Amino acid sequence: MSLRERISTDEVNALPMRAYEGEIVLIDSKEDVEKAVAEIEQFSIIGFDTESRPAFKKGESYPISLLQFATPQKVYLFRVNKIGMPAPVSRLLSNANIIKLGIALHDDIKDLRRLGVANPQGYQDIHSFIKDKGVINTGLRKLTAMILGFRISKNQQTSNWENGVLNERQQVYAATDAWVCLKIYEKLKELKLIG
Repeated sequence: MSLRERISTDEVNALPMRAYEGEIVLIDSKEDVEKAVAEIEQFSIIGFDTESRPAFKKGESYPISLLQFATPQKVYLFRVNKIGMPAPVSRLLSNANIIKLGIALHDDIKDLRRLGVANPQGYQDIHSFIKDKGVINTGLRKLTAMILGFRISKNQQTSNWENGVLNERQQVYAATDAWVCLKIYEKLKELKLIG
């Protein structure tokens, strides 16, 4: 099977909406970090994403507020705006043996360095698997539609990720972004488009 090169917004909007429905582990205290990282480190390939407080003015930017890691069983959300960058999380982010799959990771990696992760390693951009297949649409929403056949909501993208409490919609949105990265990878493997 070959991949489509592009999909229109109308085609995406006609697809059924899906979101991550599994277990979400929210880590907002340092006491929960070690156990969560130990669970994630059991996997060699995980979905990855970050969220930051949105900036609405030119030149304005904010540090990463949330780190998302998707395993086949759970999605872990680390509220780094509350817990900082504990050593186990930094170790995970620098572990070259754990492949962290994501979309447009260049800025995420720069932002991780700003948070004090000296040597982020093990990042694999989904684009690297499909750029030689002629795919033109490269955003997560359109790639999800083309490869997985459903659409994901982006309506929480500009919500405040530094809120005192992350509501359920924010948590599901954040979990979904990391989860679909893992699902896209699995589908590309199933279609024998990656080795």
